[in-house]
Amino acid sequence: MRGATSVPPEMVRTYIAAEDQRSLFYRRLRDSLRGAGINVVESPAEATATFSILSDIPGQRVLSVSARNVPREFEVFYTVFYSVQTESVTLLEPRSQTLTRDYTWDETKVLGKEKEEQLLREAIVADLIRIVLIQLSAI
Repeated sequence: MRGATSVPPEMVRTYIAAEDQRSLFYRRLRDSLRGAGINVVESPAEATATFSILSDIPGQRVLSVSARNVPREFEVFYTVFYSVQTESVTLLEPRSQTLTRDYTWDETKVLGKEKEEQLLREAIVADLIRIVLIQLSAI
C-alpha cells in the first residue's frame, strides 16, 4: 500500500491463507503487506484479519500459429481469487482478478523467450498486487 496514508486498523496483524505459500503471488503479497506496515502473522489465531487466496492460477495459451502449425504468439495470464475478513466482518467480498500479456515466440531464441515469459509473469503479479493494495487502502 505504498502511497496509502494508513493501514486499515482491522489489518494490523494479517494472516495469509493459501494452499501454495511458494507461489509468486503469495510471496509478493506477503512482502508488499509487510512493506505497508502490516504485520503478517504465521497463525490465524494471532491475526486480526485473514487474507484468503482462494485460487492462484498462472498460465499461458497459444494465440496464433504459423502456416506450419508452430506457435508464433502466446498469452501469459495470472488469475487470483481472494477475500479478506476479520472474525466478525468481511472486509473484501470474494473477487477475482485476471491480467494478461502477450508475446511473440521464436523457436531459435528459446532461452530468451523463456526469460521474457518469466519477466512478463512477474510484471503481471506486480500489477495484481497494486490492484489488491489499492482495494485494501480503500477499506
